[in-house]
Amino acid sequence: MFGFLKWVIRMFEVGDYIIYGSNGVCEVESVGPIDCPGVSSDKLYYTLRPLYIKSSSVYTPVDNRKVIMRGVMTKAEAEAFVDGINDIDTLQIDDEKKREIEYKKTINTCDPVELVRMIKTISNRMNQRQSEGKKMTAADMKYIHIAEESLCGELAISLDMDKNEVMSYIATKVDDNINIA
Repeated sequence: MFGFLKWVIRMFEVGDYIIYGSNGVCEVESVGPIDCPGVSSDKLYYTLRPLYIKSSSVYTPVDNRKVIMRGVMTKAEAEAFVDGINDIDTLQIDDEKKREIEYKKTINTCDPVELVRMIKTISNRMNQRQSEGKKMTAADMKYIHIAEESLCGELAISLDMDKNEVMSYIATKVDDNINIA
């Protein structure tokens, strides 16, 4: 459905925006060896600046396979992605004990399709609980926030808009009966 998520091993360049695991959107500030005791000067590293984590830098080998590292969606890919949100199903989690484990797995994928799946699932669950006079669980609140932050962070860069405007933008594009925004 969304071909931009294929894992393609490629070098990123200075100025590229990438997704780097739980750090979310990062800008590549430099590529090259780093001057650090005990680190080989023959190995290339990315110096990354997380966009939504103030005053921090990340150093990672360019050949790192332990942390998800991929380019952000292009504008065209992001627009197609948002237009396709209606077609993304919810997660099917029946076992309460496994719910948080599934949420963690979903967050760790850094996959916007999976994040939307989780956001829809939690939104539907929240509406169901409200209709029963129950509050949203702490785990649901935590994970919907993480998923929305991650999704909005990437789409904001791809669509060249403020991160706080992304959910409103998505709401204009999805069916009224779909709970995402």
